[in-house]
Amino acid sequence: MQWILFLLLLFVNSMEMLAQARRKKRVSTTLFENCTGCVMCSEDNGCISCQQRLFLLIWRDGIRQYGACVHACPPGYFGVRGQEVNRCIKCRSPSCDSCFSKDFCMKCKEQFYLHKGKCFSSCPQDTVTQHSTRECQEKCEVGPWGSWSPCNNQGRTCGSKWGSTTRVREVLRPSKDEAAACQTLSESRKCRLKKICPGENKEKKKNAKRERKQRRKKKLESLMVI
Repeated sequence: MQWILFLLLLFVNSMEMLAQARRKKRVSTTLFENCTGCVMCSEDNGCISCQQRLFLLIWRDGIRQYGACVHACPPGYFGVRGQEVNRCIKCRSPSCDSCFSKDFCMKCKEQFYLHKGKCFSSCPQDTVTQHSTRECQEKCEVGPWGSWSPCNNQGRTCGSKWGSTTRVREVLRPSKDEAAACQTLSESRKCRLKKICPGENKEKKKNAKRERKQRRKKKLESLMVI
């Protein structure tokens, strides 16, 4: 009698284990497509490991965690390949739509602008907003103004009442966009010149004295002829 009961219990236990194994297998292959491409799959959490070349994407829904195997990571994630498993890692910024690494964004979500790997609601100062690409383009950066050049008029620094002086500044970082072209790199202004150049007054006096001598000489010669 005891042997009969033992065999009956053994049979019932075997049937339950077989039914449980079939149920797990059925769930693991039909669980909202989470087991597609999986090597290991959980009834409650989806994929645990993936086939080669696929990425393991893990996300949370409340306190539960789910996994799925995907060919490419969805927006807001970037793929990292490893020796044992390839993972989809979430971008740190919630305004980032595509990132190269956790903290370097490559494309922002709508209503945001990309600048140096970050997403901004409006472009920072000294940048130009590119609405077509949703990017912030840096303006041309120039250095400080240099000293004013000597006042001159057509290369001469004296001999006229007015001249002009000029100063320039260098480009430190050129712009890649024509819309953000460099600002004014040179400017000029009017300036006063010395009307008489140094030594010019003495030369005029000498010329005037020479002319007077010549006039007196001519006058004397005319009187002697008479």
